[in-house]
Parts: sequence; structure tokens; C-alpha cells
Amino acid sequence: MNRIYPLLLSGVVVLLAGCFSQPPAPAVDRSSTEARSAAQPQLTGPGYYTVKRGDTLYRIAMDHGQDYRDIAGWNFITDPNSIKEGQVLRVVPPAPAASENSGAVVASPVGVSGVETRPLNAPPAAAAPDNGLKREPRVGKEPYSDEAYARLSRPADASPPGESKPPAAAPTAPIAAAAAAAASGPDDVPWLWPAAGKVAAAFGEAGNKGVDIVGKAGDPVIAAGDGKVVYAGNSLPGYGELVIVKHNATFLSAYAHNRKILVKEGQQVSRGQKIAEMGNTGSSADSIKLHFEIRKQGNPVDPALYLPKR
Repeated sequence: MNRIYPLLLSGVVVLLAGCFSQPPAPAVDRSSTEARSAAQPQLTGPGYYTVKRGDTLYRIAMDHGQDYRDIAGWNFITDPNSIKEGQVLRVVPPAPAASENSGAVVASPVGVSGVETRPLNAPPAAAAPDNGLKREPRVGKEPYSDEAYARLSRPADASPPGESKPPAAAPTAPIAAAAAAAASGPDDVPWLWPAAGKVAAAFGEAGNKGVDIVGKAGDPVIAAGDGKVVYAGNSLPGYGELVIVKHNATFLSAYAHNRKILVKEGQQVSRGQKIAEMGNTGSSADSIKLHFEIRKQGNPVDPALYLPKR
């Protein structure tokens, strides 16, 4: 009996030692990089732009018809010169936040009027008003006849034999006025020529994105329409001293190669206001001229289609 206790004790010690010597069970990391990246939304598609080599925030804004400061704000950019190749930028305004109750379904009781209430042993009312309760149509019975069958078989809009169908009503004046108003867009601009000189190069010639207007150094450059100056500087290669005016959500205009800019960013300008003086700044200016562009939703369009004839 004395030999059994030491053997049992040694067995217990071995079991306990084996339990404590086992390594802990491996923990599963559920927050791996792949899982996190899969959970994050991919900023691609309409409304976003991936920065390419050589891009600047100013050119991206011009190509998308936006103020570069707005794009910087939408993307939390503090330095306009800090964008990097491959960076994805929002280039359209963020959608407004949905209201708190936008997703809630509100159930309201259905009101029923015209329900007659009376004791079970009381006779019904002789002439109870409708009170909004519709009781028609009622099904009637009519003896069969060839005339009745022909009448019931006619289309609803057909007239009986011998009767002429009334003429259709003419469109009302408000409908005609609405159709006429739809012919012109809400963002149309009453354009004005930005300089008095002749056109030396038209839109599309050798990849020209606007028109080139010749003149003398210091000739006035005027705003082609009312708007806000969203850029004034020389950070866009090839344009020299450049002014960009945003007229509305659709159109902006650009005035390049100036020798002197007379307005500041954020300033409101009026149609016909002098905003710069003509010059030949910029690497693509081979003479004194104004390079003028009209951009519709960021895309260059032919100014000759918008400027008045002269």
C-alpha cells in the first residue's frame, strides 16, 4: 500500500506538468490587412479622379469645372501642391447628408368616413349622406337585345352611330409656356467677347482648346460673363498668367497669357469688367495674344458656338 501512493503522486505530477507545458492555442487575427481593406469602400467611378503623373490640383479642377479650393476641401487637402500620383480625389460635391428620418417608415392610421353606427335592432337610416364613402358603381341588369349588346361592346371612347366625337382640347397656355422655357437651359450665359482683336487660331486647330485673339501688349481683357474668379496665377504650365472665372455649375471660362492680372481669387466679376491685360506669358505664347476657353462641365467647347457674331 505504501508503494501505491508514491506511484499515484508521481502520475499526478506528470499530468500537471504536461498540462502547463502545452503552448497556448493560437489566436486568430480577424483584423488583418486584407479584411480591413475589403471593408473599406473603393473610391472609384463617376465623381472621382485618380491623379496621374504631372497632374496639378489646378489643372484637375479646371478639367472638371470646379474651384480647386473646393476639391481641396472635399479631400481634406491643406496644401494644393501635395497631391501624389495614384491618389484618388473627389471631384464633385459630396451628396447632402440624409435626414435622420429618411429611412424610417411612418405608419399613419387610415381614416374611414361614412361608416354607419346604430344598434343591431334599429332600422337603417332612410337617407344617410355619403360622407365621402363611395358606393358606386353598382351593377345593373338589362334584358338582352341586339342594341344593348352593340352598345356594351363599343370602346369607351367611341361615339354612338350618328354622333360626332368632340374635338380634342388644345394645349393650354401654361403648357405651351413651359415647353418654350425648356428650350433654354438654366445655366446659359449671355456671353461677350473677351477681347477686341481678331481670331488668329480657331478651336481645334493643332489641338487648340479655345480661340487665340491677337492684340497689343496691355490691351484690356474683359470677363465674358458674370461669375466668380476661382483661379488667378501661373501654376498651370503653358498658360502663363491665367484667370479662370466660374459662371455657374455648368460653365467656366479661362483667360491665358496675360501680362498682368487685375482680379483676385474669390472675387465676383461682372460681364464686361476688365480683369487682365493682354501679354505673351507662358511657354506656348509665341506672340501677344489672349488664349480664351469656354469649358462646359470641365470639357472644352468651341467658343464660336457661344460668343455673339461679329
